[in-house]
Amino acid sequence: MLHALYLVAFAVLSVLAISNLIRNIMVFGADARRDPRQSSNKSSNRSTPHPEMLDDKGQVLDEPLLVMKSISLEDAREQLDALYDGSSNGADGAADEEG
Repeated sequence: MLHALYLVAFAVLSVLAISNLIRNIMVFGADARRDPRQSSNKSSNRSTPHPEMLDDKGQVLDEPLLVMKSISLEDAREQLDALYDGSSNGADGAADEEG
């Protein structure tokens, strides 16, 4: 009896899934036949910018959100070496004081 219930539930779900698939294909086909200029005009009138692109007053930001400073490879290596040397000296000094 339980097997028959599973079979009926599977049949109902599969019919729903296939009908939804057919409906989506028909809707996408209708969207593809529309004039793209008409649909873009409607969406641009209603579009609002993302909240991260607005300042405190709600105005759209015109400045870049991420500014990267370009440095040479040698400068980058020197800075990393200084960080590495600084962290290892601090760890060695703490170990010397304990021992």
